[in-house]
Amino acid sequence: MSKSKKNIVVTAVEQVITEAKRRGRPVNPSSERQQRLALMAERRANGEVKRGRPVNPDSARQLKLQSKGTGKRGRPVNPTSARQLKLAAKVVA
Repeated sequence: MSKSKKNIVVTAVEQVITEAKRRGRPVNPSSERQQRLALMAERRANGEVKRGRPVNPDSARQLKLQSKGTGKRGRPVNPTSARQLKLAAKVVA
C-alpha cells in the first residue's frame, strides 16, 4: 500500500473513532444536576454514603434472624481437614 493510501485509511479510522465518542446529548458539567452527581460520587467514594436502605439492627425481623443464627451460610469448615491444614501451612510460609 502506498504512503498516501495509508494516510487516507488512518485518517478515516481516526474520524470514525472520534465520531463514535460524540454519541448522545452533550453534558454541561456546570449544571446543578452534574454538580450534585459529582458530589454524591465523591461522598460514595469516601464511604459517607452507601447504596440501598440501611438495616435497623433493633427491628423485629433482624432480632428474629439473629436468634435463628442465619448470619453464616454454607457448610461449616473442618479445621482438621487435609485441605485446611495445607492452606494454613501456606499462610505461615
